[in-house]
Amino acid sequence: MEPSAIGTVDDARGRSGRPRSTSRADLERIGFELFERKGFEESTIDDIAGAAGISRRTFFRYFASKNDLVWGDFEGQLVRLRELLAAVPEDVSLIDGLRATIIEFNSFDRDTVPWHRRRMELILNVPALQADSALRYNSWRSIITEFVAERTGRTPRDLEPRLIGNLALAASVASYELWLEDGTAELPDLMDAAFRRLAAGF
Repeated sequence: MEPSAIGTVDDARGRSGRPRSTSRADLERIGFELFERKGFEESTIDDIAGAAGISRRTFFRYFASKNDLVWGDFEGQLVRLRELLAAVPEDVSLIDGLRATIIEFNSFDRDTVPWHRRRMELILNVPALQADSALRYNSWRSIITEFVAERTGRTPRDLEPRLIGNLALAASVASYELWLEDGTAELPDLMDAAFRRLAAGF
């Protein structure tokens, strides 16, 4: 779940100068502000921990790395994706089910959209995150591939599930790229258009 607002580094401390109780959301807010001000590569885990008023060791209780901070609760989101796909009614077509699920999965409250935009700008544009992103994309795509295989009576190793899994990922990434380029565009609308284009064929 995305934090509801972006705080500042000073927000992490109470009036007495002592840090407030730390959470994953607190560290994400502080980290993202540092990344915006200093750059992702230039901001260190020590910088984030220091701004939060915690030790480096405490930081690692929340995130295994700086990359993990950017992605947030990615594993939890994968669980949510599986649950959404499992809830697709049997009488809904494969492509319609995928379109509706992926749109829901990528829909956010208005107050969290700026936060999510900053997250995705880092994920899609920072070279240091690209290798890590590829691994996470593979996990996301595998869930789609497994869903397609189950719905079509095939295995995840077969061509059609693999193809649709890759197309779903490509459509999602393309939608995000357009969304980041156009400040007036709505992400659900872009995803709806992308998946309808896939359904119509080329």
